[in-house]
Amino acid sequence: MALFDTDVLIVGAGPTGLLLAGDLAARGVACMLVEREPRGSKLSRAFVVHARTLEQLDARGVADELIETGTTFKTMRLFDNLELDMSRLRSRFPFLLCTPQDNTERVLENRTTRLGVEVLRGAEVVSLHQDADGVDVNMRIDGTVHTRRAKFVVGADGVRSVVRDALGVPFLGRSAVDSVMLADVRLAQTPPDELALLTGAEGFCFIAPFGDGRYRIIAWDRRRPLPSSAPVSLQEVSDITRRVMGSDFGMHDVRWLTRFHSDERQVPGYRVGRVFLAGDAAHAHSPVGGQGMNTGLQDAANLGWKLAAAVQGWAPDGLLDTYHAERHPVGRMVVRLSGRLLTTALAPTWRDRLTRATLRIIMHRFSPVARRLREAISGLAISYAAPRGSHPLAGRRVPDVRLTGEPARLYEALRAGRFVLLAPADEPALTVSPPPAQVMHATPRSTRLPVMLVRPDGYIAWASAAKDPAARASGLRAALAAWCGSPPEPAEARVAAGRPAKPADHRRRGHGSQ
Repeated sequence: MALFDTDVLIVGAGPTGLLLAGDLAARGVACMLVEREPRGSKLSRAFVVHARTLEQLDARGVADELIETGTTFKTMRLFDNLELDMSRLRSRFPFLLCTPQDNTERVLENRTTRLGVEVLRGAEVVSLHQDADGVDVNMRIDGTVHTRRAKFVVGADGVRSVVRDALGVPFLGRSAVDSVMLADVRLAQTPPDELALLTGAEGFCFIAPFGDGRYRIIAWDRRRPLPSSAPVSLQEVSDITRRVMGSDFGMHDVRWLTRFHSDERQVPGYRVGRVFLAGDAAHAHSPVGGQGMNTGLQDAANLGWKLAAAVQGWAPDGLLDTYHAERHPVGRMVVRLSGRLLTTALAPTWRDRLTRATLRIIMHRFSPVARRLREAISGLAISYAAPRGSHPLAGRRVPDVRLTGEPARLYEALRAGRFVLLAPADEPALTVSPPPAQVMHATPRSTRLPVMLVRPDGYIAWASAAKDPAARASGLRAALAAWCGSPPEPAEARVAAGRPAKPADHRRRGHGSQ
């Protein structure tokens, strides 16, 4: 019988790992979160939280808590005078939230603490080995190598992922731009546009407020293509800011100053046996558009409930494979979109500036173009492939539907971590195909919606507007089998039927195993 220290071992206690650990713990899955750094870092490049990410956090009851830590913006300015009106997003969160990443991590870590997640800090993963039943992870703690065994492992350990390297998975792509400078400072004067990316012949500069009196400056000087290892000074950041924006706004009181290079990379596969890659360990892209942390958090939201289903024994065949099938195309889209935005921002010639001007005109005159870009950047446009012949809504994000009774909103109902079947209270399919325990029923206020089975991550698994109740019942039965499989048979039922109760195989080993 296999002995396990935990069901799921997650490497990396950044936003992706923290969200995933909380999701697993909320579903009763034993998980261990391993982090190389002994204490969480107060310094980070990520600071933008988009609408779809806030919806995911709302489904976990922590969105409002995070919003209180930052500043919201209705407009996102790209390429000089090109603006996106985020207030037109069809979401409960029609804005951009700017807040330092450590605020996001603190909110998510508080959630994991409430849920009793085991966090092992100061543990450096050195190797891993997997077999048909589980994964052994070797980690160095206080100079001694210890081994932990888990049923599944998730590498959420960033662009320099040790897990990815241990698997031998290539990180395919290229370095997009070198010598990008980042500074967290205070400003003596408030910029006329507090969230703006301005470009010029000499480089680009992006300014965003954190809401606590500090600003994030991201700048690139075309005339000084220094290596990322070169030291950077406040004077250098100030100089390119003045040349691009006309002023450095009296920047002073530096909290963080660094130089980095921006890559565009993605792994070919997000799953290798019992090991998964998520967040920056799976994809890297330019900072333009603020996509990185948001994409990683949505990786975690997609993977968490699927891993829980596998551990608890009700996952249908192939469910874990849908993580790569759904999230890899999203990662590829984000790499390409942020890359195109970066290329446009860096364009030096008059032809390139003409392209930006033409794009601005198109955006103003053709609202569908602006809407598509707005929804792509915010994450609301993300959808997953559905089987041929499915309802057009299948695979799409579901909005926050108003419900009768309590909970009053769909995303409040999703906090239970289960599928939600949206259907009238008198829907005949509920009698013919009663939902299993991992599905809860909720009645929408609107009578014009089709019957919908909503996944725990807020995407539509199945929908039907068929007028024939028997057709709806048949479709629901097939959808429940495809997505929810069969819940594990209770031990009492097995004994009553004359079959021995299955012993659990997730007993904990002693933590001194080496």
